[in-house]
Amino acid sequence: MHASSQSAVLMPVAVVPPPVSASPRWSGPALPSGAATPLTQARPAPRVRSSSAASKPSVPCTVDLEIAERKSVPPWLISLVVHLVFLLVLALITTPAGGIGRLVLTITQGSGDARPELAEFVIESIEIDEVLDQETLDVELVNFETQDVLASIPSMIQPSDIAVWQASLGGPLSVRMFSGRTGAMKQKLLRESGGTKATEDAVSLGLKWLKRQQQKRGNWSLVGPYENGARTENDISATSMAMLAMMGAGSTHRGGEYKKELLRAVHWLVKQQDRQGFMANRSPEHEKMYSQAQATIVLCELYAMTGDSWIRPYAQAACDFACNSQSYEGGWRYRPRFESDTSVTGWFVMALKSGDAGGLEIQPQVWPRVETYLDSVTSGYTGGYSYQTGGVASPSMTAEGLLCRQYMGWHRNMPGMTQGCGALVANHPIDFNEPDVYYWYYATQTLHHYGGAMWRQWNDKLKVEVPAHQERQGREIGSWSPQNDAWGRRAGRLYTTCFSLYCLEVYYRHMPLYENEHARANDIKSSVVVSP
Repeated sequence: MHASSQSAVLMPVAVVPPPVSASPRWSGPALPSGAATPLTQARPAPRVRSSSAASKPSVPCTVDLEIAERKSVPPWLISLVVHLVFLLVLALITTPAGGIGRLVLTITQGSGDARPELAEFVIESIEIDEVLDQETLDVELVNFETQDVLASIPSMIQPSDIAVWQASLGGPLSVRMFSGRTGAMKQKLLRESGGTKATEDAVSLGLKWLKRQQQKRGNWSLVGPYENGARTENDISATSMAMLAMMGAGSTHRGGEYKKELLRAVHWLVKQQDRQGFMANRSPEHEKMYSQAQATIVLCELYAMTGDSWIRPYAQAACDFACNSQSYEGGWRYRPRFESDTSVTGWFVMALKSGDAGGLEIQPQVWPRVETYLDSVTSGYTGGYSYQTGGVASPSMTAEGLLCRQYMGWHRNMPGMTQGCGALVANHPIDFNEPDVYYWYYATQTLHHYGGAMWRQWNDKLKVEVPAHQERQGREIGSWSPQNDAWGRRAGRLYTTCFSLYCLEVYYRHMPLYENEHARANDIKSSVVVSP
């Protein structure tokens, strides 16, 4: 199956050291003028009975005694005492310990009474936004006792010649990737790309159905409580798919119509992440990497859309896992660093591109390796892509492979792009007699980016047929039936509903990659499109 896959920070109170007193910290009786300051305690002289003669020693005796005392103190001892006094003074100077605070450094100079501060340097702590607005939930990183899926496999990260990797291929995307989901830009893209009131009404109805299915813990289930659930449970995938549908329409855990649902869901999701960044330990064996990639997309998109600092470490850990689990072939499959297929690879490419868009760190050697893998599954310039190396090209893998090429930096007129897109539209249009929402999901994205006459021909059916087959009454109103779908009979109603929503959100879900090329495009190149 291809896809069943903190809180307000309490700033510490500013601590300001008190001004240093002008009087010495250590004081004693005043010495007579001209008397030597004793550095060490001399041995007390024997007591002499009081007498007028003894109380007034002769001047030569006094001078000899002072000279003897001075000679009895070696220079190294004087140096030692001076340094000890200096260290004691330093030890008495204290500063605030721990936390982020306000440090005021006061400097005074001169003799006599202390004067006001001559210089004051203030280091203000950075103000941190309230992470979760008025709703605060405790988040802890839960480390599950799971198999170390990477430790037993030798590292595949080897030095490679990245210099040949051109900036035009696989370069970082900006946060602009998600900037069409709200506001005036969303309305503009809807008009320009062919969205309608019917498509938006269907999205709204579908998201309401998803809202009703959320579990008490914040997750979603692939098996129910709705009708026609999946054969097996995969709550990581179900939760990720539902969140992506809500986020695609413009909501985040910080704002939007489904803010509360996404807030609960993201807290549940990050609690599933282990120390390696892996979140899909609960998923069935052959669905783990699908689920992991989908969950990674969720975290990366949320971080890119909000810049919420507490999400960044979870998103970065997920991206690190994705990079480290890439196989020698250049793609991903059911196990980390072991084999590749185009289906799983497409999800990880989108995950890492979403992380790239949010400014997360992505290992640069990932991209040329993906290109190498895609080269191994394409049939030359005919534009077809297969599930694995040596296989036969299929519509779904062709659509997914072409979408990867687009995000890797292929231009609209690259060899294979026009041929591949033309074959999808001409030979495999949307047909509810043979529904396949997985294929439609990838073909819709690819053709939307490509634009021109081929996109218009595809969208003419998309904007009519998909809303028309949405449940409009009964308990499952707003959803799409999984019956007869190529994978829906196994993956269930939530799967077909989410993928149908992705198709109807395509007008604004991701900004078009060939926006400038659309204006210059010569639709003569699209003449390969024929009526099926």
